[in-house]
Amino acid sequence: MSPRHDSPATPSGEHADELVDELVIGEAVALDVRAASFVLRAAGAIIDVLAYVAFLLLLLLGIGALFEWAPFDDAIGATLSIAALVTAVVIVPMVVETMSAGRSLGKLAIGARIVRDDGGAITLRHAFIRALTGVLEVFLTFGGLAAVVGLLSGRAKRLGDLLAGTYSQHERVPRVPEHVLVVPQPLQKWAGTADVARMPDGLSRRISTFLRQADRMTPDTRARLSRELAHEASPWVSPLPDTDAESFLTAIAAIRRDRDYTALLLERERLSRLSPVLTGLPHAFPDR
Repeated sequence: MSPRHDSPATPSGEHADELVDELVIGEAVALDVRAASFVLRAAGAIIDVLAYVAFLLLLLLGIGALFEWAPFDDAIGATLSIAALVTAVVIVPMVVETMSAGRSLGKLAIGARIVRDDGGAITLRHAFIRALTGVLEVFLTFGGLAAVVGLLSGRAKRLGDLLAGTYSQHERVPRVPEHVLVVPQPLQKWAGTADVARMPDGLSRRISTFLRQADRMTPDTRARLSRELAHEASPWVSPLPDTDAESFLTAIAAIRRDRDYTALLLERERLSRLSPVLTGLPHAFPDR
């Protein structure tokens, strides 16, 4: 008896991978991070622009009230208005991003943060370049230039990000549901007597990855990969059940997990029985 295969297995197959950014940190560890999408960045930018425009209006109202209380000439009024504009669209965004490590009101709303291209926190220099460039691409062009550059960039970067060497990292990722493996009901009796040997680590990892990602694969890819992996796992299992390839993989993964867990419990129990001998003092030696 053996797992049914509809076609001969090939040595390798195409895996369904998601497009993620790989970040290699200083310890040579690769991390999978996700950049904020263009739509999320646009929503965050709209919130930030509305907040900064509201702050600018408050400053202008304050200047108007100051003029009513103590009239000044037009030159001072123009100077204060320009200072309020620079404060609202350059200084405040720069200070907010620097003090909050790349966050702002809009970025908090969409769950994103501005980071360097290497994944580190931005500094005052990065925030200043982004804020100064934002005057042109966000305020003067009403976001048109930022939208065009963001659509043409792989990480939805705007012009300020390209000049500063930053991008928007999406931190509010959905929680991945835990994938619980259970031996299929038709194979419950077989699982009680099946002999599943220790498989090569590479094969075990590929089976686990396939079972986690199977729901996101196309039916043809899912069936083909399950047949290939079942063909590779067959030499390590005896006897072979008469079932489909994916059920076979699910069963052997669940059996190996349950048996490894049982072995760990037995080892813990043996160590607990030895604990008094290992930690106690010999021949009633006094504990000083």
